[in-house]
Amino acid sequence: MSLANIVIRLATEADLVTLLQFDPRARQGDAHGDFIQRAVRAQSCYLAFQAELCGYVIFDYHFFELGFVSTLYVDPAWRQRGVGQALMQYVASICQTDKLFTSTNLSNQPMQALLAKLGYKLSGVIHDLDEGDPELIYVKLLRG
Repeated sequence: MSLANIVIRLATEADLVTLLQFDPRARQGDAHGDFIQRAVRAQSCYLAFQAELCGYVIFDYHFFELGFVSTLYVDPAWRQRGVGQALMQYVASICQTDKLFTSTNLSNQPMQALLAKLGYKLSGVIHDLDEGDPELIYVKLLRG
């Protein structure tokens, strides 16, 4: 898919080294790097390029067998340029369920603004994942 010169494609094993260096959380050597590797191997990670890697999304059906975006990451240099929007629109276009869910922390105002712009609505709140920063669950109705 291409939107405003943004090309999105499925990540492959050949992308792993680059992807693990791209995301600061993965460079810290914690479980996030392992999570990214599992997502690539499960073919649920999509990369966005605009001349270079600028973001990625992890999307699967492990949330009650419904579409769920568990990770959206855009490099700070590429934010506010349509990369996150393109990735979210891409997964909505390939989602095979009638609902697409995602979540973000209460403190993540930019993600909440993006979700509002894309027509997601607040569906629920989970406390105690991150101390003092509740997780907001959002849903987008794709059909019906």
